[in-house]
Amino acid sequence: MRRTEQREWSIQEVARIAGTTSRTLRHYDAIGLLRPSRVGDNGYRFYDRDAVVRLQRILLLRELGLGLPAVAEVLDQERDVPGALRAHVGWLRAEQERIGRQITAVEHTLAALEDDGEELTMSTMFDGFDHTRYRDEVERRWGAQAYARSSAWWEAMTPDERARWQRDAQAMQDEWVALAGSGADPYAEDAQRLAARHVAWLTSVPGTPAADGDASALRAYVVGLAGMYVADPRFAAHYGGETGAAFVRSALERYADTTL
Repeated sequence: MRRTEQREWSIQEVARIAGTTSRTLRHYDAIGLLRPSRVGDNGYRFYDRDAVVRLQRILLLRELGLGLPAVAEVLDQERDVPGALRAHVGWLRAEQERIGRQITAVEHTLAALEDDGEELTMSTMFDGFDHTRYRDEVERRWGAQAYARSSAWWEAMTPDERARWQRDAQAMQDEWVALAGSGADPYAEDAQRLAARHVAWLTSVPGTPAADGDASALRAYVVGLAGMYVADPRFAAHYGGETGAAFVRSALERYADTTL
């Protein structure tokens, strides 16, 4: 059925319903990220259906940790709005399912800890911590052999070894977040020591260019990953968002330039 009348909402209505502020919407207008569909003679801004759909996409991308310049770039590249939203819904549903499995896993652990008679099974504890969800992306970037080697390495681990590896990775990410938040210099000694640990961690995973012993390949791999930490919100989220990821990128790039 064809629409004969276009609904509009005032800036106050949009701000209230979307959980944002009029000031934020005016800022989005000023930087060209979200234009109102119409500005009245009295200066009031109004937003039509297309504008509020764009606002929804902006807020979704912001929740993934993207800064405003990155949000603008994504929106400019993704002209197929329904397709982009379908992809985002798919990602959200996958995350919802994964988080649901993690909740169940943690509840299982709590129940076992609170009841000494209940068996604590490692397979249940770590359900939802699934490395295979990145298979397609790994194979696209580095080839099927890279995924096969890293997957075989992961599967050969005992549950305790996997848990220890995950704890070490999380501890390193937490250190990056704390260091970035402290206002440290990414070129300073503390950051460069952590960068060295990060590179050693990367080289411990078989199947990646970092593990093949080729110095030039390792340097390109580290620099490439450092850029992905900022560009890809899934990576940036591990480092406290885009600002933290940018700190990690700067530290790793300096380490690659001076050491690798």
